[in-house]
Amino acid sequence: MTDAPWAGDACSLVDAFRGGERSPSEELEATLAAVERSDLNSFSFVDEEGARQAALLADVSLPFGGVPTGIKELSSLAGWPNARASLVFRDQRATKTSHHLARLISGGIVPVGLTTASEFGGLNVSVTRLNGVTHNPWRWGRTAGGSSGGSGAAVAGGLVSLATGGDGGGSIRIPAGYNGLLGLKGTFGRITRAPGAFMRPNTVVGGNMSRSVRDSARYYDVCAGLDPYDPATLSSDGRWEAGLGTHDLAGLRMAVVPAFAGARLEAGMAEHVDEQADRLSAWTGMRRVDLDVTIPNLAAQWMLGNLATLLAELGDRWPGCASEMTDEMALGLRLSQSLYNLNTAAVAEQVRVAANEAMARAFEVCDVIVTATNPGPAFAADASTSSSEKSFIDHATSGTAAKALTAALLAGVRVTSAAAPRLPNLIVDAVAERFPDAVAMGALTIISNVYGNPAISIPSGTIDGLPVGIQVLAPHHRDGLLLDLALAVERNQPWPLLAPETPRPG
Repeated sequence: MTDAPWAGDACSLVDAFRGGERSPSEELEATLAAVERSDLNSFSFVDEEGARQAALLADVSLPFGGVPTGIKELSSLAGWPNARASLVFRDQRATKTSHHLARLISGGIVPVGLTTASEFGGLNVSVTRLNGVTHNPWRWGRTAGGSSGGSGAAVAGGLVSLATGGDGGGSIRIPAGYNGLLGLKGTFGRITRAPGAFMRPNTVVGGNMSRSVRDSARYYDVCAGLDPYDPATLSSDGRWEAGLGTHDLAGLRMAVVPAFAGARLEAGMAEHVDEQADRLSAWTGMRRVDLDVTIPNLAAQWMLGNLATLLAELGDRWPGCASEMTDEMALGLRLSQSLYNLNTAAVAEQVRVAANEAMARAFEVCDVIVTATNPGPAFAADASTSSSEKSFIDHATSGTAAKALTAALLAGVRVTSAAAPRLPNLIVDAVAERFPDAVAMGALTIISNVYGNPAISIPSGTIDGLPVGIQVLAPHHRDGLLLDLALAVERNQPWPLLAPETPRPG
């Protein structure tokens, strides 16, 4: 019998199945036992019966044949819970399977269960009212990030060798960085969002949390490609894994911008990025070039506009369901309803155009941009935001009276905006100036969602014993180039596939 889940990558697990070293059923039982023992709280639901049946019937000739896989709980698999990490939908079951998951299942995976996420995928933290706190396997008590935090913790924590993710503002790259994993956000449209894909804000790309470059490449072979139900999808030749190592990297222009898009980095992070960029240059022959780029902070407009889709999901439940939501998501929805109008939409469009043109100019000067994935290593697991400072959200949700006052003020703004339509933009600017942390969440990652270009977080070492990642950005459709850059790091500076064993409190 297999005592513990596979400690290698998913591709090597398939090889072990094919060679008779392990069987899918044995591997699954080890996985289920490990999930049961784990105190990471990375799974919100486990389908033991369904997984056992899938393992029994697994076809190991398929790309991921027999691989136990965690499914991010914001995904839809028919018959499974479909709470979207929120108490609001805690009793709902999915009636359809997303086309992304259908392709992955056709590729042979054994779906184990749902991995925890932030509520509706709205924050880069790993705590919700529905599921509680998910912990980082590198250090219990630190965040696994978000919104794909449970997937990151499950893969780095040795529970499964593969888990799905989705990235609309950094939700694959952020937890990948915090958990020491590889996290690729592809060019927008790389993986289908159907069925029911919203046509705005056009920022979300599906993907996975992986231990190796070839796992990410094979994932694309299985999941990428056109889907008539999602008109934004891109074609794929299905040769992502076969194409690894085929790019000529020598002479490519590399710009190094540690504090990208105005983000504030923690001590030692800028130096770490610079050092890693020098190593990447030495390994690949890329040459460093100077880049003067100013990217507007898009977080406020990104948040205000994105929440239109959440309002559509909540329907007539809102605002009666506000008390069941996390304070941050409820406040965000109230802010959007009060501040978002044609004037804020116009400013948001202007900012987006400016950001797109700034990125286009940047890629005229360089072929890739190297920056940080996160401002530093993982923060406290139970934090509601990634800032250690007293934030606007803290002030607005500090108690019943504060919440009521905030709601009343925002309702007043909503009414006043009819007569003074430019007021919301003035308020957004004032909040950003007074509470910069309120618009800093995901500042390093959001730009690639807005512009739609591929970006990857590559494990690059540790700070204070916790993993950090460098992020590499490339122009549209250069996903394969990013995989080859990650391959150069993997070969020259191999990263741990699992988090080391760490003592737990108590």
